[in-house]
Amino acid sequence: MTLPAQLQGRLSLPVIGAPMFLVSSPALVIAQCTSGIVGAMPTLNARPADQLGVALRQIREGCERHAAANPGAPVAPWAVNLIVNAANARLANDLDVVIDHRVPIVITSLSAPDAIVPRVHDYGGLVLHDVTSVRHARRALAAGVDGLILVCAGAGGHAGALSPFALVAEVREFHEGLVALSGSIASGRGILAAQAMGADLAYVGSRFIATPESAAVDDYKRMVVEASAADIVYTPLFSGVPANYLRGSIAAAGLDPDRLPEADAGGYRRREDRPAAWRQIWGAGQGVGAVKAVEPVGAIVARWREEYEAGRRELAGD
Repeated sequence: MTLPAQLQGRLSLPVIGAPMFLVSSPALVIAQCTSGIVGAMPTLNARPADQLGVALRQIREGCERHAAANPGAPVAPWAVNLIVNAANARLANDLDVVIDHRVPIVITSLSAPDAIVPRVHDYGGLVLHDVTSVRHARRALAAGVDGLILVCAGAGGHAGALSPFALVAEVREFHEGLVALSGSIASGRGILAAQAMGADLAYVGSRFIATPESAAVDDYKRMVVEASAADIVYTPLFSGVPANYLRGSIAAAGLDPDRLPEADAGGYRRREDRPAAWRQIWGAGQGVGAVKAVEPVGAIVARWREEYEAGRRELAGD
């Protein structure tokens, strides 16, 4: 498995920081990239829409300043996430801004990015697509994407239900290209395990919620630090699509996490009747048990490098 040229020699660890709605900030992306992993944010985090160009310029200039001050240190490329869905009224405008700024990597979600791939390829960018099933993987490849992000059981936010062992194995039967794997990865050994299963990169989000650089509110960060896997609830109630949320945030909204109403019953027939996903009901993955404190991104990545190399040595019998 060979990484695309845009990534070769630019990573200190084979990791993409997953873009998290209302959490991933320009500061978080810069910290990730300057630590040697791909940093990413949803375009929708730039609000109002006319602030997207400002955010992208901030990321580019922050990475460039770090590279100039630290010659020879790896500075990873950065990425944005586009939600490909008719409900996203900003999609066309955000895509134009992304193209104007020649964002190195575009991560697409939901519908296949047929119209996006050629426009990003025109300036030399990469397109990676989130998938939760073999069917979605095949459809994304038919659209011409450069790689797949397999969102498996245990991932934060809109997670799939398949084991990573199953989905990676089935996708590798027909796809030899780039694969990133998501689902409860929160350590250097977890990153190594993702590669051992057949992925090229780990795709990690929840660990970066509890960092000074993230835009998450302090109570959200605290809840992540205090949580374990048992504190994650998988439900379609709040967004209409199955997702993983923190039990404590559901309880704080006045609901019993163990007795949630059906998505279309119990007074929640209209989405506007439900507590707001992401603002009130906070997403996180099952790997939160590995999060012990709010720590800077650089410290997290440095520890992961040590764990990753220690795991490689142990497997090699050194």
